[in-house]
Amino acid sequence: MSYNWKKILVSPLNHIQDVLKVINNESLQLALVVDLDNRLLGTVTDGDIRRALINGVPLSHPISEIMYTTPTVVDFSVSKDQLLELMNTKQLNSIPILDSGIVVGLETIHHITQKAKYDNPVFLMAGGFGTRLKPLTDHCPKPLLKVGDKPILETVLLSFVKSGFHTFYISTHYLPEMIKEYFGNGEKWGVSISYIHEEQPLGTGGALGLLPKDLPNLPVIMMNADVLTKVDLEALLAFHNENDANATMCVREYEYQVPFGVIETEGSKIISMVEKPIQRFHVNAGIYVVGRKIIEQVKSNEVVDMPTLLGRNLDERVLMFPFHEYWLDIGRIDDFNRAQIDIHTLGID
Repeated sequence: MSYNWKKILVSPLNHIQDVLKVINNESLQLALVVDLDNRLLGTVTDGDIRRALINGVPLSHPISEIMYTTPTVVDFSVSKDQLLELMNTKQLNSIPILDSGIVVGLETIHHITQKAKYDNPVFLMAGGFGTRLKPLTDHCPKPLLKVGDKPILETVLLSFVKSGFHTFYISTHYLPEMIKEYFGNGEKWGVSISYIHEEQPLGTGGALGLLPKDLPNLPVIMMNADVLTKVDLEALLAFHNENDANATMCVREYEYQVPFGVIETEGSKIISMVEKPIQRFHVNAGIYVVGRKIIEQVKSNEVVDMPTLLGRNLDERVLMFPFHEYWLDIGRIDDFNRAQIDIHTLGID
């Protein structure tokens, strides 16, 4: 999504001449008319203003008089492929991105077709034993187990490569030689791969302390090597940067239905009864963006998991990035079997 879309938000009370200045000052060729809650009311292009002038509408009139009130919009969960197809079908240069009617971004045909390149290091955590997947992992590290026709870790790697990332670090511990032999230096995929070996398991955050000290001063994206997902990695990084976060954790909504009636009381008096209520939680998806300030806190060979590490920094802008795209943590045999089906039906192979 475009990084400067917030600059084209205007009020319906703004005069046409003011909105024309906004359009001329930005490169997006339109303005989004929103209410106080950033709920989309309409769109205005320079063409709309030109037609208004031809029809004799004064520039001092409010933009609400000439805005287009039924523009094409999409939900933020729509994939890039679907967006591109819609833009080509309707011959649109841009589409507002909404979440329950509220503007959360703007996608442009230029951005969606442009091949981005990101210098942010990507750190893939591949050192686990895969105990819950035994006997499959007796002689093969879990990241090399094939889902479809590729190892899990290769599918993860390719998702980053397709999004424009090219510098990778892979943490290893269990059967590291097999992982290094398969992926090598990354030349096969046109990227750079280096390895961080944990002599002893350091937890999901401890390997950060083994990263080179001369990394570029950019946020590092971390991801568990056993996660299949269609999360928008570019949107994740943009969210982290736009909000000046020190760390960002991807989260999923998890629902749990209590199998019994829940009773609320005051002393011995029942004040409410709810039959089999559904509780909703945000759960850690094993995908993070971590800034240098937090990385430098991790000592060499320190044992620490990511929730603990981020928990130390809750006063330092640790944010969550909720997403609704496909996500599967391949931790158990049932998950592994499900992944064999999903990898083809969801088009992430």
